[in-house]
Amino acid sequence: MSYIPRIASNFKREGPDYRFDDQTDFQEIKHTFGFRTITIGSWVTPYEQRIGANLIYDALADLAQILQVPPQVIGLRGTLNFAFGAGGQLGVQAHYDAAARTLALAKNAGAGALAHEWWHAFDHYICKKLFASTTPLSFASSLWIQCNVTYRHPLNLLLDQFFKQLFLSDNTDQPSQFFQQAKALDMQYDLLYFSRPQEMSARAFEACISHNPKILNEYLVSGVKNSKLQKQGGFPCLDNIITLSDIIFHYFSELGTALHHHCD
Repeated sequence: MSYIPRIASNFKREGPDYRFDDQTDFQEIKHTFGFRTITIGSWVTPYEQRIGANLIYDALADLAQILQVPPQVIGLRGTLNFAFGAGGQLGVQAHYDAAARTLALAKNAGAGALAHEWWHAFDHYICKKLFASTTPLSFASSLWIQCNVTYRHPLNLLLDQFFKQLFLSDNTDQPSQFFQQAKALDMQYDLLYFSRPQEMSARAFEACISHNPKILNEYLVSGVKNSKLQKQGGFPCLDNIITLSDIIFHYFSELGTALHHHCD
């Protein structure tokens, strides 16, 4: 039986101090970020809960800060469930279960995958806001490949622009360089994963988060810059990341502004 280390707390982070060194807990995370439910695995010790809660709170607060949205947006209007050390998949550090609308984070190995998996949750949630014809398991990025955006709201048009930049070459209907790179990775590893639209969009999103100039949080996102996957073409090139960041951060900023005005 191999030894599994307790959850580490020394992830590099440079960003605002939200807690002022106070200990938080998962109930506060649920309330602050608007999750529907939070489940803690029975094998998570009280010590691991305390460390994990602080790391997750700061990472989600950093995500909201980077996106310029109210913290409650992270819970996707109270529809997203969160699991820590429970409900994951064997050998997988983090996982989004669309059927259960649950973002599951492994207690010892989930660090760095939070932004990627949150995008999956958002991509799933936002699908019905863009398209008239969806299924309960549809993702917006995947459906975008198949049909045009139905609801032409200005916010939706920004997402439409994001997907176009992501999947297509400039001013053409030809696949983007990023798609070609992802397809080559699939051929190299003999699988269909890297070129799936929902995986391409999640990697693009985490690359945007990783390259934001204001906040660094290795628990939120890591394994992008100077990684083996980056060198293999698993992420968009830097110029493309800058363009994608401009679009997606504009989208969330506009969303945040709209929600603030609605609350006022």
